[in-house]
Amino acid sequence: MSRPQRLRVVHETTYRYSPRVDVAYHLACLMPQSGHLQQVADAELTIEPKPAQQHTSTDAFGNLRTYFALFTPHDVLRVRADSHVVVTPRFDDLDPGASARWDAVARALRYRVKAPFWPATDFLYASPFVPILDELRAYAEPSFPAGQRLVAGAIDLMHRIHTDFTYQPASTSISTPLAEVFAQRKGVCQDYAHVMLGCLRALGLPAAYVSGYLLTQPPPGQPRLLGADASHAWVSVWCPQVGWVDLDPTNDTIVGASHVTLAVGRDFGDVTPLRGVIRGGSEHTLKVAVSVVPG
Repeated sequence: MSRPQRLRVVHETTYRYSPRVDVAYHLACLMPQSGHLQQVADAELTIEPKPAQQHTSTDAFGNLRTYFALFTPHDVLRVRADSHVVVTPRFDDLDPGASARWDAVARALRYRVKAPFWPATDFLYASPFVPILDELRAYAEPSFPAGQRLVAGAIDLMHRIHTDFTYQPASTSISTPLAEVFAQRKGVCQDYAHVMLGCLRALGLPAAYVSGYLLTQPPPGQPRLLGADASHAWVSVWCPQVGWVDLDPTNDTIVGASHVTLAVGRDFGDVTPLRGVIRGGSEHTLKVAVSVVPG
């Protein structure tokens, strides 16, 4: 069995503006939470220039969000999140064949008047970046024949997406429609995650988007994972007996102690690392640096 490991995550974002920004309001989702079989030992968010207003709260999905406002004119914004997290292997004892039948779960979660509420249904429906598409349902169906166990089917779907898609940075942007991503069969981790979410939800199965990080340098003898040195994304699928099971289609792996969970949502839009509204700064450059090392 794998052992827990302590990791240090540094995520630094730098915007350079021309002309300067006079006023800015931002929302950052950069602070991990304890849970998901990980414990946050300490975490710090440093913002330059110093905000005039700043506060942190928890959103509807349990993620930490930091709002801050800048009223000082500035041509550079630097946001640095520095965290130490202890990650415990999550699914060493997972038995995919022991999970519920996928079609039974889908039937149980269909809307019925006065039916019991399942919290997982928050992740069952279309979301802004993940519409329900017929072509994704058709693609998913071979992994989920009648009677297939849910987790086993999800793992098979993960294998197929990893095989059929090409990891190619700069081939898409966050505005690329999911149908286009699926048609061209290439993209980055958020695209892989959105495709898998679309497949699962099209079959009536709850699945969440997970943002996080990967260990930059893997242990000796293990391959370097795609998406290291950047923020990463994967999928969490829900099964009644097992709970939430995290699968990384970009790397074709069940999530382990090398994955640090940052936030969970319906899609990328719920967990965007940093966004905001500014006055000024009609042109800008963006630099993002991520490091995940034992620590």
